[in-house]
Amino acid sequence: MSETLIAALFVFVLASFAGFEVINKVPPTLHTPLMSGANAISGIAVLGALIIAGDKDWNVTVILGLISVVFATINVVGGFLVTDRMLQMFKKKETAQ
Repeated sequence: MSETLIAALFVFVLASFAGFEVINKVPPTLHTPLMSGANAISGIAVLGALIIAGDKDWNVTVILGLISVVFATINVVGGFLVTDRMLQMFKKKETAQ
């Protein structure tokens, strides 16, 4: 394995553990603002994946970029749907008269 791949895997594993610990410690009252922030970060990931996937030559990088675009887009749309549903729970219900 190349040193670059090992370094990238090392960073990925550390980021996964750090992300799990951060998300695991969030109280329920902060989930909606956290989801909004996560959606913004995923939007940036979509832009980065589009840049990577935009190459003319088909290689592993372009294929992984396309997969990243799909997954990041699903994450953004799903995050906004979940955030909207959570915010709907806090709205006052109209009473029928």
